[in-house]
Amino acid sequence: MTHSTLLTLAIALGMRHGVDPDHLAAIDGLSRIHPSRWNGVLFAVGHGALVTLLAVGVGGLLAGKVEPYAPWLLIAVGVVNLWRLRKPGAHRHSRATRLPLTSPLILGILFGAGFETASQLSGIVLAANMNPWVLGGVFSAGMILVDGTDGYLASRTQSRAIAGGRRALRASRALGIFVVIFSFGLGGAELFHLSIDRIALPLGCTLFLFLVALRIWSAREDSEAMLISSLPMVGKLRRS
Repeated sequence: MTHSTLLTLAIALGMRHGVDPDHLAAIDGLSRIHPSRWNGVLFAVGHGALVTLLAVGVGGLLAGKVEPYAPWLLIAVGVVNLWRLRKPGAHRHSRATRLPLTSPLILGILFGAGFETASQLSGIVLAANMNPWVLGGVFSAGMILVDGTDGYLASRTQSRAIAGGRRALRASRALGIFVVIFSFGLGGAELFHLSIDRIALPLGCTLFLFLVALRIWSAREDSEAMLISSLPMVGKLRRS
């Protein structure tokens, strides 16, 4: 294969990895705790950095030490979001943002401790005799495209919910239920060594499309409100 083909494969692998259900659950869970548009980007940067180090041949010691904690961190994200579902006023609560698990960069690094994706990237490196740093960077770019988009849209929804948008509040609650279910489910699957690799891609793509559609639906409220608020002004202009 040519270098351009391999680079395309690397970015496709990154995008495919970005729609993994655990990524979506972690990023959306973080956005409900701290609605920053950079959550998805920072998560993908941290995740891609560790995967790249593993593909290069270093970082195995760090990954081996932090890998057992990744499922518990996902479950912790679920616990915090469950607490917020029980207390809707927590949208304005800021203390939770001080918890270490709310750092998207750190959480991305910890989630990157899985060896499967790093092994796939290492296989491409060995087969093509290419610079692993370049392939790792391209892989990370693909993941940033997907996770960055998810994080940006999630933060927009949460910001509208904080401002009191009715549709955004409903969407936020639906996202919270999604985060709790998948955080507990995926974290439990990891703890009990249950493989979901066969359904990870279709499940992740379906969830990603559902989340995007939900956010588009919640955003329409702003457009409708702006249209309604502009009607009196239009009437005044016509009378004048």
